Amino acid sequence: MERITEQPSKYNHLEKMSVDELIMNINKEDQLVALEIQKNLSQTGKLITAIEQKLKGGGRMFYLGAGSGGRLAVLDKIELPNTYGIEKGVINVILAGGEERLVLALEEKEDDEEDAWIQMQEARVNNKDIIIGISASGTTPFVLAGLRKCNEYGITCGCIVGNPDSPIAAIVDYPVEIITGPEFVTGSTRMKCGTVQKMLFDMISTTVLIRLGRVEDNRMVNVRLINNKVVDRSVKMLMEKRGLTDYEEAKKLILEYGNVKQAMNYLDSINK
Repeated sequence: MERITEQPSKYNHLEKMSVDELIMNINKEDQLVALEIQKNLSQTGKLITAIEQKLKGGGRMFYLGAGSGGRLAVLDKIELPNTYGIEKGVINVILAGGEERLVLALEEKEDDEEDAWIQMQEARVNNKDIIIGISASGTTPFVLAGLRKCNEYGITCGCIVGNPDSPIAAIVDYPVEIITGPEFVTGSTRMKCGTVQKMLFDMISTTVLIRLGRVEDNRMVNVRLINNKVVDRSVKMLMEKRGLTDYEEAKKLILEYGNVKQAMNYLDSINK
């Protein structure tokens, strides 16, 4: 396979560039990301549909990753219970070295070919679930070994990779290959490949949770009341959605029922 992510940067003598030149050229490269994702929306849509079906069937989704991609997956996962009111454990991450050691950036753990399956066994991964391998190179041993084990046990898999014709893409059911070319700093896949991963995580989790009914119109009606800003937003949302005019009364309902969705359900039940 061709390791485009390891090819030399198109830009030479970076240390001689001015600040303006550096940021202009980084921005120029970043603009390629959304265009390459656009070329692969069909692949991405098939993966999202498979995730939706698994979650509707009572299964779970697991990102499986190492390094920057794995850490970005953790950031996506931790936002979702508060934003969409889903239960913890619906969307998960199997991270090389363990999620609890995230900040240690244990890059050497990406070569561990046993740890992924050990962690998946601890999480009781089964064929109701779906695993999404995250690997810029498409060859990360931790991810590849874990996906091979999934294949042995009939567990559905997808992937997000940054090279064409990779071993990881070859063994999954739903490959997503986004090829953005050499990185601005040669081999630094935290840059364009990381941006691809972040954009796709946003696209996947947001689309799936909209499809699962966690959003109404364009509003986060299941958002958890985690701070004063969210409480205020929820009160105003309820007032708008159900034509209420008394802020304090609406706030009482929000605090009593826990989110906009439940408060609306209560109002609908008494107004039948």
